[in-house]
This record gives sequence, structure tokens and C-alpha cells, in this order.
Amino acid sequence: MGEPAPLAVTYDVGSVSPAEIAVGVAGLAPVAFLLPDSPHVRKLQPVLTRLGRVVQLTGNPERDAVLVRRLAPAGVLTFSENLLRVTAGLAHALGLPYHAPEVAKVLTDKYRQRERLRTAEVDAVRCHLVPDAAAWERALSAVGLPAVVKPAHGQGSRETFAVRDRAEADSVRSRLFADPGGTWVVEELLQGRPNGPYGNYVSVETATGPDGAQVLAVTGKHPLTPPFRETGQFWPAALPREDHAAVSDLAVRAVTALGVTTGICHTEIKLTPGGPRIIEVNGRLGGHLNELSRRACGVDLVRTAALLALGAVPPPAPAPPGRVYFQFNGLAPVRPGQLRALAGGDEIRCLEGIAGYRSYIRPGDQLPGGVGSVFMDLLTGDVPDHPTMVDLLDRALPLLRYEFTDGATSWIESPQRALADDPALRNPPWAASIHQPEQA
Repeated sequence: MGEPAPLAVTYDVGSVSPAEIAVGVAGLAPVAFLLPDSPHVRKLQPVLTRLGRVVQLTGNPERDAVLVRRLAPAGVLTFSENLLRVTAGLAHALGLPYHAPEVAKVLTDKYRQRERLRTAEVDAVRCHLVPDAAAWERALSAVGLPAVVKPAHGQGSRETFAVRDRAEADSVRSRLFADPGGTWVVEELLQGRPNGPYGNYVSVETATGPDGAQVLAVTGKHPLTPPFRETGQFWPAALPREDHAAVSDLAVRAVTALGVTTGICHTEIKLTPGGPRIIEVNGRLGGHLNELSRRACGVDLVRTAALLALGAVPPPAPAPPGRVYFQFNGLAPVRPGQLRALAGGDEIRCLEGIAGYRSYIRPGDQLPGGVGSVFMDLLTGDVPDHPTMVDLLDRALPLLRYEFTDGATSWIESPQRALADDPALRNPPWAASIHQPEQA
């Protein structure tokens, strides 16, 4: 007998790790990594080569379809946002289950997605396309203030800004259109309801197969740090039963309206005074969700995604865990700088309830700055309940200190600042002097 048909996984930055892919797919099919030419791929090429077969993509859809067809794969899949369209094109060319090309376009285009959800009467968030500076004022007039400005294509809250008044609108306009190129969307800022020490948004993970979409989990979030930077998540979410049902229903209706027929989706939903509203739908597994799922429930979501790509029936949704499992990410500084020193990792690992701490950066690393959610580290743990999680993070985060320099000045960044969401609701000693604007 010949070697079984592989699962072809397109891989680039933003994906789950190569090791997670190899572990998740083990026993289902051999892995063949389909690789674009990128700095991230070049750095990890030796690791990828050890874990599976490697095929270098050319960037030409027709040539790449020929290359992949020679593999005779049983399925194709990606965990990387910037390869959704490429993967959809390959699946279509080979007649394999995945997002249809048109669905992939909607999933990766924030304006098209808003229009599709509005037309389907799932959610009608005001949104206007800004292809150039001339459309800026029309967009602000159509949407109104406050508003959110974001790239039409992108991930990780990169170049995403809140605009609450004319002064902020003028400042953002100058920043966005200083150089030509790029398409933006302006949409209404969804005002979150007060949610105590927790973020006022959640994500819903869904798996869609032949029998339709099912909810895998509703994931709670820590508060955003300005402007819209994510700081981590936890299972299960701290939601009343009726809210859990409402966000689950909204996510299923959203992925159905967008035409999703195969695969895992990650839908972010804002908790507003008027009910849940869609932030955005992502056509792949959410970041760090597999680590959280494996610890909390013993369920490998990479494996679930692989089963769907291979046309198999996914396992039942995992039961909610009896404890609260959490992750927290320290965020890279908004200003550019070089890491000079870091401290606190050993102390934080000794705290009861902390499962692990891993730094992603080392002294000497240069960080480019910006308002995207660029993670410096990953803190994991599990505790009996949500209040205990809050208390543990209040004690743990002040221990972590990152010292940066821009060559002329030095400064300290600490993830403790990220949880200062609202001093009136959460007031540890270090939060008294920190003001955070309304989240989006």
C-alpha cells in the first residue's frame, strides 16, 4: 500500500504552531506544509521540514494548484488569517471541502462582511468604505461619531483607532493618509455595557460541517487596553445563561449568513446594553484557543479543524470545564524600542494557580511599536472560579517588568496596566492613576 493522502496545511505567521499542527493531525493523515515566501516561514523552515513534507508556493494560483494537485491531498486547511483566500482557491481548484473563494473574500474583508450581515438581517452595524482620503468626510457623516477606523483587511487590531470627536478624526485622518495606499472602513463604535473586572466582549468558536454549525465554546475576555488591544481570555466565559444562549445564537446565524459550510470560525461579539452585536467573524481558529481548549477540556481544536477539512464528522462540543482556565498576554509597547531587560517570570511561576509563564521576546529584541495586539508573553493558569482568577492576576501581573530603550531614554512596561479597565469597578493600588477610554 502507498502512503496515505496528506492533509495540506498552508502555513504562515499568525497560525497555531507547527508542533500543535503535527500533534493535532497525528493519526489522521500525514502533514504537507504549503509555504509562501515570508520571513516567518524562512525562520521556521527547518522545524517545518522535520514535521512534514514541505511545498514552496509560488504565489501564482494556477501554478500552485498544479503543485498541490501532485500531492493528491485528502484535504486543505489553514490557521493563518492571511492565507484564507489562498487556501480557499486551492480547495476550490482541487474540489476539496473548505470555504468557497467568495466566502473567504467576505471573511477577510470587513466592509463586505458588514454588508452581508446587514443584508441577511443578522446585525446592522453602520459601516462605510474609505478607499481614499476623498471618502473620509462622507464616511464620518454616514456613520457618525463615535466611530472605529480599521483596515478593510487585517488582523490583531493593527492600525485600528477610536474616533470620538473632530480633533481625533483630524488626527487619525492625517495618520492614515500620510502615505497613499490602503483601504479603510469607518464603522460605529459599539458601546459596551459595564462588565465589572471582565472585558465587555466574548468570542464564540463554532464548527461547521455537513450538519450545520455547532458552538464549541464561548470564551470570556480580559478587558481591552487602548485603543482595542486584546490581553487574553478564559474558559468558561463569565456570562449569565441567557447571555450565553444569545451570543451562541448570534454567532451561528452570522457564520450561516456568510456562507460558511466547512471549518472552525472565531466570532467576536460585543456585549452592549441593547444586546450582543457582532465585532467580526474570522474564518479560522482563534489565537491561543487550542492551548486553552486542551488544558480546559482535553479537546484538540486543531484536530477538530483537520477532521472538518478531511470531510469527517467532528466530535461533539466539549462540556464546559468545572474550573476557570485562563491566559493573559502582556502587550508590546506602542512606541518603538529595544528590550533591555525583563524580570518577574520566576516569581510568577511560584504562585498557586499559575500553570506556566513564557516570554516571547528576549533582551536585544527590537519591537516596532504600533497599536496592534503584539504579545510579549503568555501567562496561563486555572483556578476554581472567576473572582479567584481576578484576584490571582491582580497579584501576579505587578511582578512582571519589561525595560525598554529607544537609544536615548528608557522606560518600564508592565502588563499590570492592561487590566486597569475601569478604576471605579476594579481598583488595585496600581490602577489609581490610569485612565482607560471606552472600549470598542
